[in-house]
Amino acid sequence: MRLAPTEAQVLLRRSVREFAEKEIGPRVRELDEKAEFPMDIWQRFSKLGYTGCIVPKEYGGQGLDTVSYLIIVEEVSRVEPGVGLALAVHNSVACYPIYAWGTEEQKRRLLPGLCSGKLGGFAITEPGAGSDPAAMETVAKPDGEGYIINGNKVFITNGNGDVFIVAAKTDKEKGAKGITAFILEKGMNGFKSGHKEDKMGLRSDDTMELIMEDVYVPNANVIGGVGGGFKLAMMSLDVGRMGIGAQAVGIAQGAFEEALKYSKTRKTFGKPISEHQAIQFMLADMAIEIDAARLLVHRAADNKDRGRPYVTEAAMAKMFASDMAMRMVIKALQILGGHGYTKKHLVEKFFRDAKATQIYEGSNEIQRLVISRALLS
Repeated sequence: MRLAPTEAQVLLRRSVREFAEKEIGPRVRELDEKAEFPMDIWQRFSKLGYTGCIVPKEYGGQGLDTVSYLIIVEEVSRVEPGVGLALAVHNSVACYPIYAWGTEEQKRRLLPGLCSGKLGGFAITEPGAGSDPAAMETVAKPDGEGYIINGNKVFITNGNGDVFIVAAKTDKEKGAKGITAFILEKGMNGFKSGHKEDKMGLRSDDTMELIMEDVYVPNANVIGGVGGGFKLAMMSLDVGRMGIGAQAVGIAQGAFEEALKYSKTRKTFGKPISEHQAIQFMLADMAIEIDAARLLVHRAADNKDRGRPYVTEAAMAKMFASDMAMRMVIKALQILGGHGYTKKHLVEKFFRDAKATQIYEGSNEIQRLVISRALLS
């Protein structure tokens, strides 16, 4: 594994950081309070190549390695985690499955648009099917040269998007092996966005319900083969977990920097609190844990880029990074004291944003199952 970033990755991190601080930073509070997704920023992302960073150039993307993609997610999330989430989901579980398992026609028809401004999402979660996707009730019944889909999906990131990978049961008797993945596009008759969640954190991302009422989907929009939807979803989530790991690292880094800056200006007992050993030790522990999480995330990505196994490594990275992020925002709040509990500082927002990273892309309880089963197999 390469521990030192390449020169290109160093320059990429710098450019993404500068863009995020300049273009997104001044709007963070507004986006949080209004719970608005900044489509203008998304269009800027597309011009910079962020919305198709891991898609091969022949399909309109940048063809970057996975580590570089995670650097982009981390640096955006360091400033505005909700937008970082949108970027991670769009790339990892919308674009990635299309270019990894899509037909040539699907790649050429869909990927250029997703790389140049269209918003992608992934829909598997239902009111009664979260950690157990085999319990889903959305069904797809054969109809001529396609399928009729009926059902509801909930908690869908980028729920007001343009292109979605949607899982539905095509054979109820086969359990997980009876699940098929379909590509649904905005404007299809009977396919619409429903209730928008009023979330505690990550409020700049549209998390919504998706409603399918007699939606006709042609066979050309089946992806991964009939009955291959569960496998496609799980393999896509393995990549998605790296993105959430990077998002969590970005959140922790942002909170750490807020705490570090505050510790140098806040004075108690006649000196900055950064000169008190208790605060120094907290800052040291934070820096170590953030670095450890970042290395775990990059190890999983490096394994993927080199064609090595990465499923267990991705689960470890996602679980450790998200748990770490919660610990770090709590430490940052403690360093800021009463000020951290107010909206004068962004630490309270990072606290609200961090919690979700322990829940989505497979809860951390599920990650522990993935890891333990790998150890015992």
